[in-house]
Amino acid sequence: MTPWHTLRMAALDFEASDKDVETARIVTCALILVGGGLPTDTRTWLINPGIPMEPEAIKVHGITDEYAAEHGQDATVGVAEIAKSVAEVVAAGTPIVGHNVGGYDLNLLDRECRRHLGDSIEGVCRQPLTRVIDTMVLDKQVAPFRRRVSETQGPYQMRTTAETYGLKWDEEQAHGAEYDALMSARAAWHMGNIAHLPRNERPIWVHKMRTQRFDSLAGVSVDDLHLMQQQWAHENAVSFQQWLRTKAPAEKRDPNAVVDSRWPLRPIPSQREGGEQS
Repeated sequence: MTPWHTLRMAALDFEASDKDVETARIVTCALILVGGGLPTDTRTWLINPGIPMEPEAIKVHGITDEYAAEHGQDATVGVAEIAKSVAEVVAAGTPIVGHNVGGYDLNLLDRECRRHLGDSIEGVCRQPLTRVIDTMVLDKQVAPFRRRVSETQGPYQMRTTAETYGLKWDEEQAHGAEYDALMSARAAWHMGNIAHLPRNERPIWVHKMRTQRFDSLAGVSVDDLHLMQQQWAHENAVSFQQWLRTKAPAEKRDPNAVVDSRWPLRPIPSQREGGEQS
């Protein structure tokens, strides 16, 4: 069986109008076919979200409301193009890779498809998404208990993951969809490569970890890896929910906190509550 990290992958990343997938709109997208011994094929989009963006979001991606309005595609046209391209990737069996792609990006695309196309992303693809590689989920599994780098740099954000696996980080290019998508694909390759190395050839920092989990990524198919990530994402969510309820600092603690553990797609709020989509 060909190691999963050497396969052709479709790296996906979005920059959006805010952090909440239920209200956010796509601003930029990159879908990059990379690896597998073939040339890299890059597609990017700039979309006019049609609503004012959150100031914090503009700080991150640097695209203003005025620039998006002047240069961006119509949202319905852009979302349709992105969804069609993702559907082609899924139909070809090419794994979708991204950092927090199952926690954010695919859910953002799903909501935008419902909003503009009247269907879910799986409806557009005409099949479930079963070949997703989320480098945040993988990194938390194989390198757990990592501490924050600083007050502003979290333990599993894209920069931290990239630097952990020896990738150079360019802060000027960071938070652009194309750059972040490529970095996620490269990080996935490095994780898979470490997993498939003999234990004695793995990096020194891996040997120093309290747990040795890289073996869990070795010798598995992409389909099996997807199922494993579903379980790991569920465990992470349950653990985070318990932390919020009992161990978080007072300003963050919520005894009634609920963290949805489904991955890579979460149902829309009305479906979570047992109702119908409006």
